[in-house]
Amino acid sequence: MTDFLKTTDVIGSDNAQETWVLLNNNSTTMNTSSELLNSTEHIARRLPDENLWITTNFTSLNKTSITAPFSATFGKNLTTQIKIPVTSAQTSLTVIISSALNNILPVRNLTYNDSSQGGTRINGDVALIETNTTINNISLSFDIKNKTLGKPQCVFWNFSLLNGVGGWDSTGCQLKTLGNESERYTCECNHTTSFSILMSPFSLDKGLAIILDYITYIGVAISLGCLVLCLIIEIIIWKSVTRNDTSYMRHVSIVNIAVSLLIADICFIIGAAVVKQGEGPCSTATFFMHFFYLALFFWMLLSALLLLYRTLMVFSRMTRGAMMAIAFTVGYGAPLIIAVITVASTAGRKGYIQKDYNCWLNWNETKALLAFVIPVLTIVAINLLVLIVVLCKMLRRGVNATTQPDEKHPLLVIARCVAILTPLFGLTWGFGIGTMVSPNFGVHVVFAFLNSLQGFFILLFGTLLDSKVREALAGTFSLRNLSSSRTRSTSAGPSSSSGFPFFQRLQQRST
Repeated sequence: MTDFLKTTDVIGSDNAQETWVLLNNNSTTMNTSSELLNSTEHIARRLPDENLWITTNFTSLNKTSITAPFSATFGKNLTTQIKIPVTSAQTSLTVIISSALNNILPVRNLTYNDSSQGGTRINGDVALIETNTTINNISLSFDIKNKTLGKPQCVFWNFSLLNGVGGWDSTGCQLKTLGNESERYTCECNHTTSFSILMSPFSLDKGLAIILDYITYIGVAISLGCLVLCLIIEIIIWKSVTRNDTSYMRHVSIVNIAVSLLIADICFIIGAAVVKQGEGPCSTATFFMHFFYLALFFWMLLSALLLLYRTLMVFSRMTRGAMMAIAFTVGYGAPLIIAVITVASTAGRKGYIQKDYNCWLNWNETKALLAFVIPVLTIVAINLLVLIVVLCKMLRRGVNATTQPDEKHPLLVIARCVAILTPLFGLTWGFGIGTMVSPNFGVHVVFAFLNSLQGFFILLFGTLLDSKVREALAGTFSLRNLSSSRTRSTSAGPSSSSGFPFFQRLQQRST
């Protein structure tokens, strides 16, 4: 029996999952998994009448004699609790708890199959229960594997379903809710056989889903428009506002923050479009989203470090070329390393992305999402710590004492950007992670709304609220108006020349 269970572990491993999908979808071999389960049940009924306890990599077998009431937890990792309140006499109970059967048995019943399941999957170990007497009341509590799934269904494998092919059936089983439904679900059934629990991805009502789609795409479009406007403004006023090194690096950071978020949002739209076109396109979109969203936070970190450097080391001077080399190495090199390591560490297990309903980093199988969450939380914490240090320094000695005269204004702008944008971005992605684990419509709406504000706040606090930027814009447009006035004055003849000294003075003032 030990060898039999070990063999089941091998043919039911993750590496064999694709083979079972092909077998279960082929009209000539689709009952193969059902035959294997039937054989397992048959062997379990023929075990000798003695206490047994066998454990393999993915399966555990227990055989014991019980009297009612009975309650015990089974499985290699104690994943399934079984309660039997009433039996007619002393009963021989055989329990096989297997996670290998999750890969072998298809998600199939009268209304859906593997090819049309819409994300429905076996979300607990398969529990095979055999007794030598009839039991009409049995309770099973399953530890669920994927906490982002909902719509639990208590089911058993019905060998006669679908003209003898076999499939999951819920007849005679009821779901009983518990206090902590995200961790464990309890099923009550009126018979014994092979049981498990099926669950589907959280989903909103169709009407709410359409509303959310509109909010999401309108919000991302607003963010894209604001980011494009921010880059256009930076191009127009670049020479006027980058005359000292601190101001130059501030605007380099803002431009790269805007570019990173712009490309990441474009990849987000592409990912939403290709989510059902296979793992390859979705993985590509996820990689670039991961890379550029991380780059956004690393450039925010560089802004904070620039603020700290210029505040604490007033008379120290690093060349502009050295600062640019460090900035681009950290701003894009560190995110690239993290993104590549994430892909490499999850490639063999095919756990890089979420499956079926979203192009983003996987959480349940490989915890790949930590490669985004940990760097983001670390950067948010560092930036807030930098702000505290800089504010203490400025309050103790005064702003003028801690900065060079021409760097006072850009440092104040950097401090304002870091103080506002860092918590905003951290809060946005906090709700973004919340959308993965909660079906609440409000969480999805808040994330979509805050996501649309990211580009707007970069435009507002990084560009428009900077008085030097506004002055540069006003000067640029004044010079353009002056140039057009000169052209009209020349074409109009001597009668228009009397206004020229006024425009000359205006030009000097603007310059």
